[in-house]
Amino acid sequence: MIDYVGPVLGAGLFVLMMSRVPEPTRRILNALIVAGASGVYISGGGFGAWELLCPLVAMPMAYRGLTSYRAIGLAWLVHSAWDLPHHLWGNPIWPFMPASSLGCFIFDALIAMWFFALSRDSSGYDDGAVWRAEPDNTVKAIEAHTGGSAEGSIQARARGTS
Repeated sequence: MIDYVGPVLGAGLFVLMMSRVPEPTRRILNALIVAGASGVYISGGGFGAWELLCPLVAMPMAYRGLTSYRAIGLAWLVHSAWDLPHHLWGNPIWPFMPASSLGCFIFDALIAMWFFALSRDSSGYDDGAVWRAEPDNTVKAIEAHTGGSAEGSIQARARGTS
């Protein structure tokens, strides 16, 4: 039972603690945390050179997470997806706790959901629009977030009059 309840309680505690960290520190800190977590199995997860796959996929998302909660959520889901095969066939994340990879799978998936919720704030700003790098969406997202003209703002900064 603790193998299931513990990760849920841990995720709740993580969310409570991280909710107290001010922006942009929270986003940057969590991008760094998920970057480190993506390499946790490299030293002995049991899949040999295949262990490099998770960091290879998650690192660009973690880097993008410096400016996007959606990217952080995706990186946590990649890590969570990597936890499941380790629980079923590989070595656990903590050798002294056989179900630790299962707990990590649950914990990571839950906090990923929180990061997805953070990617859309109460003003309707969706950091995913910027993350998808679609020009129209990017301009709309900047305008919605700043309440003004993105193009005018960019021009003003270029002139040094922002």
